Amino acid sequence: MLLEPLVRLVTGRDPDGLLDAWMAPLAMVALADAAAVSGVVARPAWPAVMGEAEFERDGSLVTVVLDGQPQSAVDLDDPERLDFEYVQHLALCVDTLAPDGLLRVTHVGGAGLTLARWVHHRRPRSPQVVLEPDAALTEAVRRELPLPRGHRIRVRPVDGLTGVAALHDASADVVVVDAYAGGRVPAELATVEWFAEVRRVLVPGGLLVANVADEPGMRYAARVAAGARVAMGHVAFVGLHEVLKGKRFGNLVLVGSARPLDLWTLRRATASAALPTGVMSWDEVERRRPGARPFSAVEGDTAPSPEPPERGAWRRR
Repeated sequence: MLLEPLVRLVTGRDPDGLLDAWMAPLAMVALADAAAVSGVVARPAWPAVMGEAEFERDGSLVTVVLDGQPQSAVDLDDPERLDFEYVQHLALCVDTLAPDGLLRVTHVGGAGLTLARWVHHRRPRSPQVVLEPDAALTEAVRRELPLPRGHRIRVRPVDGLTGVAALHDASADVVVVDAYAGGRVPAELATVEWFAEVRRVLVPGGLLVANVADEPGMRYAARVAAGARVAMGHVAFVGLHEVLKGKRFGNLVLVGSARPLDLWTLRRATASAALPTGVMSWDEVERRRPGARPFSAVEGDTAPSPEPPERGAWRRR
């Protein structure tokens, strides 16, 4: 029994992902210790285990539903099919702004591992780390939605704060933040201190893409972007025109980097998107919400994203 995990660890061959399950207890201890050493206070506001996942099937498309909210949509026959518009936008930003070739990607939030599967398909053999605290959800996803052969996706049963604090400096080309609890972005994943940690683990000029939900008016999203701009230097939003114009509640993808963003190329890419999509620069955010202040854990000024609408209000492909 002890020999098999050792063989998998040494050879790096773990086709069914069992090594992650065997290593989970050790990972939890090690990551918690590393977070304490780094000085980052890791007190996640969301529970490590949420409601039981439901899997709604429509042919090869499977929607993962948690706490009454659709979390992921995975097409087992076509990893390029991205059903939720914000996932299309996350992928568009990675495709447009990330460098060619293999990518070291850290995902904060896992659910159905939709984007990790897409990265594996588009950039085969890219090493990916997924920080997903709900081990029961991950086990159910592995059982119901098996990962593709040859993947290098490793899921760590740990929250985003603790997991990112344990990562080495400059260890990721891309950080994807798509973590929700009860349909809301946890408050601790929207602060200026959080974005400083994200910048630390990114390579110089690395890319942050984060799923941010907000109501019309963009009060919350503007404060999140303000924190990312202070910590990283350059930010923008990508989203549906109707969300960017404040016509309805919806998802925006926050893009951040220490390097100036190529907004011209990004706008050109969004013009070809399947859904009517646009780009909002930081200057435009400032005009919309002048004086937006970053959320700050140090100052005790934090908040989760606004309450989501009832299920069925989300735009899908």
